[in-house]
Amino acid sequence: MFKAKRTNSTLGSTFSLLELIYHSTVRSIRKTHGNAIVGLLMNMVQTVVLVVTFYVMFNVLGLRSTAVRGDFLLYVMSGIFLFMTHTKAVGAVAGSEGATSQMMKHSPMSTAVSISAAALGALYIQVLSMVVVIYIYHVAFTPIEIYDPVGAMAMVLLAWFTGVAIGMIIMAAKPWAPDFFGVVTMVYMRVNMIASGKMFLANMLPHKMLVLFSWNPLFHTIDQARGYTFINYNPHYSSWSYPLILGLVLLMIGLMGEFYTRQHASVSWGAGR
Repeated sequence: MFKAKRTNSTLGSTFSLLELIYHSTVRSIRKTHGNAIVGLLMNMVQTVVLVVTFYVMFNVLGLRSTAVRGDFLLYVMSGIFLFMTHTKAVGAVAGSEGATSQMMKHSPMSTAVSISAAALGALYIQVLSMVVVIYIYHVAFTPIEIYDPVGAMAMVLLAWFTGVAIGMIIMAAKPWAPDFFGVVTMVYMRVNMIASGKMFLANMLPHKMLVLFSWNPLFHTIDQARGYTFINYNPHYSSWSYPLILGLVLLMIGLMGEFYTRQHASVSWGAGR
């Protein structure tokens, strides 16, 4: 039988792997909707709806005084964008194809590729949506100015990274109790609606309230992002190093858990799914 020639060099294998991840990422993005433009618009609408909802909530509850001095809508968006990036990364990685998936029967495919594709697909959609929404607001409504765009973007990537790490933990454990960890994923995302701290500033919280949120890596990234976004805000009670270190630890645990699950995976786990 005919066989495709494959290079065994390190460089060739690297390019082959990157190509496979690229095509898997495209497939992951198109799973949400067959039309890429419609899929992007749906995500943008979801983001805009959240921004408008929290904007109205701040006005109705009279919480605008707790916001940082500057563009109030940019303050709301700085929290929503990181929240969406984090939760989408958690959901994408936790729901990526594992060892019992039918796609794993194809030789080049592996769980590492499916996880990378899910994570990169979520990041691509969120960053593109964020850039488009900010551009439309900047051009159509009022010019905005970000104090440190590089630092703010780094916090977006950090929020995505911690989401990937938490998603890895859930993905590794999910085959053992899929219903339970499906509920855990949903509860974590719902809790982050409040625990992420996107509605308030860490500097303005009393200590007894601060300890309720300081465990959350997303709380730290959002507060740090606002420090990079607004020149008038200097975060004192959050740190970018905490979510980075926690993300690395959780990622290592998730990788070890995924390896253990893959070694003990049974085809019957994926039956009927």
